[in-house]
Amino acid sequence: MNSSTPTRTAQIKMSTFIFLYFFTWSSSFGLYALWLSQKVGLDSITIGSVFAINGVFAVVMKPVYGYIMDKIGMSKWLLYFVCAISALMAPFFVTVYQPLLLTHTTIGIVIGAFYLSLGWYAGVAASESYADRFSRLYGLEFGRIRMWGSLGWAMAASVSGLLFNYTPLANFLVSSTTSVLMLVVLVSLKIGDEQLRNNNVISANKIVFSDVIMLLKNRKFWMFSLYVAGVAWMMFVAEQQFPRYFVSFFDTKEQGNAWYGYLSTVQSGMEFVMMMFIPVLVNHFGAKKGLLLCGCVVGLRLIASGLTSDPLVISIIKPFYGVEIALLLISVFKYIAEHFHKKVNATMYLLGYQAMIYVGSVVVAPPAGYLYDKIGFAHTYLMMGCCALVFTLISAFTLSRCQSTRAESQTFSPALDTSPVEPVKH
Repeated sequence: MNSSTPTRTAQIKMSTFIFLYFFTWSSSFGLYALWLSQKVGLDSITIGSVFAINGVFAVVMKPVYGYIMDKIGMSKWLLYFVCAISALMAPFFVTVYQPLLLTHTTIGIVIGAFYLSLGWYAGVAASESYADRFSRLYGLEFGRIRMWGSLGWAMAASVSGLLFNYTPLANFLVSSTTSVLMLVVLVSLKIGDEQLRNNNVISANKIVFSDVIMLLKNRKFWMFSLYVAGVAWMMFVAEQQFPRYFVSFFDTKEQGNAWYGYLSTVQSGMEFVMMMFIPVLVNHFGAKKGLLLCGCVVGLRLIASGLTSDPLVISIIKPFYGVEIALLLISVFKYIAEHFHKKVNATMYLLGYQAMIYVGSVVVAPPAGYLYDKIGFAHTYLMMGCCALVFTLISAFTLSRCQSTRAESQTFSPALDTSPVEPVKH
């Protein structure tokens, strides 16, 4: 048997898991803002509050998931739990979430935020972190695994708008069904003993809570968080209610919903392609320049979205979000691998990046919702785009360049210094 066969089999299964996860997520969550607005009947401010409370729970759960993942290494039991929660999304949305939002809105928001954090907000971050660790364990590029998630999102998005117009229940049932398939694939995935024995990815010394404290004292952590606050916050908060802005360009909501689904497919297709090629770009220019380029694309896309009133132009702008996602994810994982110890890899990703993103939902989403109603989406996006560009300029001076030696990292915390990363084998 070819010696590469076990690696290839493991790669296919990991890619299939990521594909199914994003297919599941896209089927329901891709039209979440429209569901809250059109089916539940919430206004912009309340929807902003929903995302803010979701963000609070995500901020709490993501570091917990990250800490657990650094504790358990390549064990999959946390992902099994995520699959189970995701499989129950259909009954949760129909029998618990929507009724509570209609009758006891505050209670519904809180319970929904907790459940969505367990299955999707923190769950997707845990899945991506596991995929990154898997790819480095096998000497693969993370983008070559993660790109199948983009394809999964695209395929689900191609029909999700039509299903939503028929009944949102269909979206939720598709999500629950594919979650079961996702669990089956995950159970069949086996990590090779050779990869576990000979690796520079999983630390022999498991994380302890003092390592998290040392991470929080690391200047690099806060400079990275500053970038996330200025760029990623604008990027993701703007996207939360972008479907409502996009739909307003069309004659009917149904037409807008359908076109949003079609263009989400194009966006995910662009993300799929970019996941193949952006690793080459980031490897050549470095993770810092990748992050700065992403900030420029985010700022310009938001400004362009605020300046146009043409449905064709907004339709052309929409797919560039896929370029931003690919640039950001590849650069973030490589930046973390360059500057932080492998024992806190998952914690850094889920705390320093993922949790910080949802701090943005808490801080920025409610005032953004207020501004949408008071000055309109267009003017709000102009402000957010300018903010992203300003923070990108600041980050050019505050983000660290790649360290070439272990000695350089001793300037920071000995407990969290950078371990040299093995070159990626192609």
